[in-house]
Amino acid sequence: MMDFSQNSLFQLPDDLQEISIIERPVRRSFKTPEEIERLTVDEKLNDIERAVYLLSCGQDVQGMSVVVSLPNLVRQNPTETLRRVVPKVREFLHLAGVEVQLAAAFSFLSILQEESVSIHSYTHSFLQIILQNLDHRDTGVSNAWLETLLAVVDALPKEAIRQEILNPIVSKAQLSQSLQSRLANCKILGKVAKKFEVSVIKKDMLPLVKSLCQDVEYEVRSCMCRQLEHIAHGIGPELTKATILPELIELARDESSSVRLAAFDTTVNLLELFDKDDRSQTLFPQVKLFCEKSFKSDETVLASLSLQLGKLCHHLSGCFTPEQHLWFLELYKRLSTLGLHHENGHSEQQIPIQSLELEKKIALVRKNCAYNIPAMVLFVEPQNFQLELYSTFSSLCNDPAILVRKTAALGFHEVAKLLSPNIHLIHKELVALLQDNSLEVLDTLLDYLPETLELMTTGGDSAGSDTKLVNIPDLIPALTAAEQKAALSLKWRVHEKMLQKYSCLPHVISSDQIYYRFLHRMFTIIINNNVLPVQRAAAKTLCIFLRHNRKQEQRQEIINKLIDQLGRGKSYWNRLRFLDTCEFVMELFSKSFFCKYFFLSVLELVNDPVANVRIKLCYMLPKLKASLKLPTDRNLLQQLELCVRKLLCQEKDKDVTAIIRKVVFELDKMEIAVEPFQKRCYEKDLLDLKKEKEEILLLEMEQMEKEKQQNEMKSSSEKLADKKRRDSKAGSAGIKTVTTSNTSNRASSPSGKEGKKTKMSRSRSLSNHTTPPKLGALDKSIV
Repeated sequence: MMDFSQNSLFQLPDDLQEISIIERPVRRSFKTPEEIERLTVDEKLNDIERAVYLLSCGQDVQGMSVVVSLPNLVRQNPTETLRRVVPKVREFLHLAGVEVQLAAAFSFLSILQEESVSIHSYTHSFLQIILQNLDHRDTGVSNAWLETLLAVVDALPKEAIRQEILNPIVSKAQLSQSLQSRLANCKILGKVAKKFEVSVIKKDMLPLVKSLCQDVEYEVRSCMCRQLEHIAHGIGPELTKATILPELIELARDESSSVRLAAFDTTVNLLELFDKDDRSQTLFPQVKLFCEKSFKSDETVLASLSLQLGKLCHHLSGCFTPEQHLWFLELYKRLSTLGLHHENGHSEQQIPIQSLELEKKIALVRKNCAYNIPAMVLFVEPQNFQLELYSTFSSLCNDPAILVRKTAALGFHEVAKLLSPNIHLIHKELVALLQDNSLEVLDTLLDYLPETLELMTTGGDSAGSDTKLVNIPDLIPALTAAEQKAALSLKWRVHEKMLQKYSCLPHVISSDQIYYRFLHRMFTIIINNNVLPVQRAAAKTLCIFLRHNRKQEQRQEIINKLIDQLGRGKSYWNRLRFLDTCEFVMELFSKSFFCKYFFLSVLELVNDPVANVRIKLCYMLPKLKASLKLPTDRNLLQQLELCVRKLLCQEKDKDVTAIIRKVVFELDKMEIAVEPFQKRCYEKDLLDLKKEKEEILLLEMEQMEKEKQQNEMKSSSEKLADKKRRDSKAGSAGIKTVTTSNTSNRASSPSGKEGKKTKMSRSRSLSNHTTPPKLGALDKSIV
């Protein structure tokens, strides 16, 4: 029996009691009247006055809002903002927290990028605030202000940089300054180097650069080493060789691996500044020593080495002996298979896979190798690709890591360009990437798929030219499978992109192959797919296929299918897609083609029961009128006018009525093209004339192909008849020769007993022999 007593009615369950306890602090967090009063601002104040008041007397959150809105204030009233608000911001930042400091750095950078004030005003108002906050105790805040300063340097004049930035950092770069300050000075020196002449860099900056390269902290040495590249470009090759190169060599022998890594990266980036002797005698031994020791270091070193290896081999290739060339090639091959297990179950490399994190780092090394594959093709020279690099390239395209295959797909078109005469060598890898299980790889491959496919089918005239024609059927199943995979996924953007890229197929494969393998698939996507961008992409690609189709029967079938299944389809969605398709037809085909096949079918939709279809038709009416040419299309113009009148007089939907009334004004202003074409529409008319000529040319080519086939059939039948006649003549000639031979033998036979004996022996011989010896005797008599 249930207890309905007062205590039981008002007693909360345990879980609800816990909720009530959680809610209590929320009630206490409400603002008191005094706090609300302090946060209230007079509504009569303008934006500038409100900002000054909040920065002077407001709460921290209100001051934060002013700092965030500073770019808007500068945009609206720059003079007053710089005069009254910015000084208050400067005072506010002295005691502001980390969030306010970060917001201020971002706001100052936005003002610079928007160019809301002149660079002189910006320097006067903001530069000192940026410099004062560089030494903030919080590393994140200090780095944010440093990034803002480095962006400002690009816009500042030389004198301002020298007075406000360069001179102060000379004192700050001493060892007495903090580590954070010295690191910032390294980056600033690298940034300002390109602003000054060689003499200024040599006198004022190089002593400081050398001092920082020899700093007691390895972080400073590493940071300054990475800025040597910018210093070197500022002073030129000769001074670089005399001053920067010795420092670089010393840093390459540093006890810290991060400093040695920075020295290696900088050396590779500076190779182009040095001559052949310096590269071969000074830099090459250092680089090779670093490469040899890299496998004993951590994965960070290997990642940097694999990333720089392509550039390194490209710049040093002229200095290599055959043995050195082979050594670097083997190093690349070793890095490209790092961490992969082979058939014997053991890894060939020295670094075992111990964790997922380590596996990712090693996959990054192989990814960098895939990035460098075009440079390595140049290194081994394209004609040697099959022998020296093909197995490595194939391994990267089939790597177990998605990131590696994705990078290989990104550079595939570059390799295809380099291998142009022998592009058939990598056909199997293209098919493998098209059939990849990862849509990320497929998406990356699509970026340059049209260029790659055209190279595959047209590149080169060497031995690969015969092979590529045979291999095209292998590409078509791979392309269709890739589209099916994208269609079944939830990533519709990849599917849309693929359909757009497939519009290149008329330049790659034959019209019949497109018709039987791809065109009907486009119809299916338009009718059954639920994503509008995908349907529109399929519709446009279908129109491009139709544009390049070479058979009138197939074209007519496609057009009829468009009209019957889309234009007269049961679903209003399909009828809308029909109007989309017609817009693509207007874009790709001539006016006469559209008017001949689609114009009246579009006008039929004036009677469509769905208002959305009629609305879309109303928006298309100006395009329909623009597709007409007088006097050829006078009847179509009359049909268009009847359609407009019907919409004006009989339309009951208020939205359609409102739209058609607006469209009528636009139609009245339009002028129809009159043949011969008017001068002001000359360019458009010429383009339309060009399209029309191309369409006529396709018809002529189709007729020529039919005539050619008929002539070939006729010639083949004539050849067959001639052959039969020759064979029959040869047979009758053989019989005639035998008869003549017998007659001559009888005429030349001796008389008397010897003649009779000879005749009897010959008759026995002829009666005892079979047919083949007769043919042999016939051949002998003919010879």
